[in-house]
Amino acid sequence: MSTDTSSGQRLRALLAEYQELEQKLADPSIHADQNLARKTGRRFAELSPIAKMSGELDAAREDLSAARELAAEDPAFAGEADDLEARIPHLEERLAELLAPRDPNDAKDIILEVKAGEGGEESALFAGDLLRMYMRYAERHGWQTELLDSQESDLGGFKDVAVSIKTRGIPEAGNGVWSRLKWEGGVHRVQRVPATESQGRIHTSAAGVLVTPEIEEAGEIEVDSGDLRIDVFRSSGPGGQSVNTTDSAVRITHLPTGIVVSCQNERSQLQNKDRAMRMLKVKLAALAEEQAAAAAGDARRSQVRTVDRSERIRTYNYPQNRISDHRIGYTAYNLDLAMAGDLDSVLDALADADRKARLAGDDQLSRG
Repeated sequence: MSTDTSSGQRLRALLAEYQELEQKLADPSIHADQNLARKTGRRFAELSPIAKMSGELDAAREDLSAARELAAEDPAFAGEADDLEARIPHLEERLAELLAPRDPNDAKDIILEVKAGEGGEESALFAGDLLRMYMRYAERHGWQTELLDSQESDLGGFKDVAVSIKTRGIPEAGNGVWSRLKWEGGVHRVQRVPATESQGRIHTSAAGVLVTPEIEEAGEIEVDSGDLRIDVFRSSGPGGQSVNTTDSAVRITHLPTGIVVSCQNERSQLQNKDRAMRMLKVKLAALAEEQAAAAAGDARRSQVRTVDRSERIRTYNYPQNRISDHRIGYTAYNLDLAMAGDLDSVLDALADADRKARLAGDDQLSRG
């Protein structure tokens, strides 16, 4: 591969790291610490495609050298040499793609939140539709989902809902849930005739999606108990009706940042508190990453946290069966399939745009 000095050094460093990780994983003692074993396994999976492609490229170069030598004595080998000579640039290009800086969170699981915005009950129903779309997509990929918190609306939608989505085991090639769903954060707009509309008129409403990478280890984020205000209250369902007769719901406010999280889905106050703390740590980690990126002069925009239908990343037009992602100019007329969880076409388009941006040396595709 005709790389510059820095690329060659980076490749050698990554291959050395790969060999070191391979040795660590072969040592049975590493599995005594499940968090360390999982973290090591994920990094090994990330580097495996690079090691494999580098090996293929080295083998192709060696075969080309041998074929040229043999062709000098036997012209029958000339065709093989020509084929190898044509194949090597493609392998070099693929290796260059793999060596391009990747998102360090790609192997991580996520917490996904959907919040109703403008549009009242219709917006809440659309938030529920988005949640089902992501749950079906997760099911297609064999991912695990866990409902963390939810506030239902009167007609069965969601005013606010949070779910955890996890891969089973080590994600292949280090491509975890975050690597596929990280671009979903932002405002999603829907155009359709609402169930509440008696005149058959098309309405526009919006729901907001927030995607954050999950914290792998509790020690990654330390929270001072003195910075927290913890309130308990009675869980409520649609219309404010009481669900539990005890004060089991928990609301945690992080005083220095003003971040508020709550959980009321479990009947146990302790379980609700544990889930709320988990969500708080995820939000604090996301805030820290955002601040670090801003300090480094990163021009990427953060995910949209207000739910204003004018600031949209995607439109779902039901009358036309159309789904459009406005960041990359993507449009397809398969909305029914997308809502059933078949999101790969739009996510592949977003991943391809991001890959091209990284290879061009630009900031990664904005995630909302």
